[in-house]
Amino acid sequence: MIIEYVGVKEINGSLVVIDGVKGASYEEIVDIRLDNGTVRQGRIVQIEGDRVVVQVFEGTRDLSLENSSTVLTGHPMEMPLAPEIIGRILDGAGRPIDGLGDIYPTVKRNVNGTAINPVSRIYPRNYINTGISSIDTLSTLIRGQKLPIFSGSGMKHNELAVQIVRQAQIQGADEHNFGIVFAAMGVKNDVADYFRNSFEQAGVMQRVVMFLNLSNDPIIERTLTPRCALTTAEYLAFELNMHILVIMTDMTSYAEALREFSSSKGEIPGRKGFPGYLYSDLASMYERAGMIKGSQGSVTQIPILTMPNDDITHPVPDLTGYITEGQIVLDRGLQAQGIYPPVNVLPSLSRLMKDGIGDGYTRADHAPLSNQLFASYAKVIDARSLASVIGEEELSDIDKKYIIFGREFENTFVNQGFNENRSIDQSLDLGWKLLSLLPRSELDRVDDELLDKFYDGDKS
Repeated sequence: MIIEYVGVKEINGSLVVIDGVKGASYEEIVDIRLDNGTVRQGRIVQIEGDRVVVQVFEGTRDLSLENSSTVLTGHPMEMPLAPEIIGRILDGAGRPIDGLGDIYPTVKRNVNGTAINPVSRIYPRNYINTGISSIDTLSTLIRGQKLPIFSGSGMKHNELAVQIVRQAQIQGADEHNFGIVFAAMGVKNDVADYFRNSFEQAGVMQRVVMFLNLSNDPIIERTLTPRCALTTAEYLAFELNMHILVIMTDMTSYAEALREFSSSKGEIPGRKGFPGYLYSDLASMYERAGMIKGSQGSVTQIPILTMPNDDITHPVPDLTGYITEGQIVLDRGLQAQGIYPPVNVLPSLSRLMKDGIGDGYTRADHAPLSNQLFASYAKVIDARSLASVIGEEELSDIDKKYIIFGREFENTFVNQGFNENRSIDQSLDLGWKLLSLLPRSELDRVDDELLDKFYDGDKS
């Protein structure tokens, strides 16, 4: 029997309170009919006895206290899914906005996902080639990994996201079983148009599912966008056996929407006003990456977040770093030098790269070369610090060589064109070319056999 509840007790922002509700479930979807006959959807976010608090997706404007009617649907929010969803552009709640009509689903899935038994997970292997040297060589993205990009306001993370979408390749995958789910949250119209036009001009739109939540859309929709995107990715990966790369930008906008929603519910705030459950909320999304026994597909995540005031200790990047398997950090100083992508290689790392590189995956010299580049660039920073005190002319000969190496490393290895797609062999060979600027005696992270094969510099 369907029960219709007429009227609401109170309205507070995007929340409405209804009394006398029986048999309600947390996260259950409700339909709210307004005076003019339009129907809005909401979800139950709080239950206290027979009183429920409903979060209205489209907002509470024009909602009447007396004449609105509410019906419980008996199920949580579900995402309609079909193989034809690839190539479509959807809003933050999963509704088509590309003018190509509705999606006729073959299945519907709960956007909150289902728990994955840890025993059924497969350890991530095989790297994803992004065509970007600083990522592929030094912070390698592994299939099934979650590797965030830490950026700042006004930096080149949007361009980097577009380049990764355009260039990403997985070993053993082709256009038939490799796809990208792209979710943009709280972006302005010009940024949304930039993403859409860039994918169409690059000819990759046929393998992309795009979710666009604009800055003037309801914040409630923003809290749904990453979950709708990940539900789509899980369907494509674990039911259609595809390799899916999920790029979500900007997770800080999502967290701020969650903070506003939490405040409207009257919850006690935590650090910087964010809810105390921010960690578990982020984990519930990040942990949806991986590979599962019995499925040939995989879900790999690249969440992008902007650090307020470039503060890496801010709650959003801080908690994200705890949950994910490394990070790629963009540096404002490098961007000011005209370097793109402005990846600061020293704080960047990929905790899973050791198991997806080397012989059989990339090249046997990848790991030692990466270690040597890290060590040598760290000495560059030390030499620059010393030069800032005593002047570059007073540096020792070896420190001057490190200064030259650092300049070339940033200008030719880290820096590459927006349209430049480097293979892993090109990136590794470029790394050896740069190490050859240093004396052989300084290369203490590489064995003699590799040096004999690749080193082409001063033998001293």
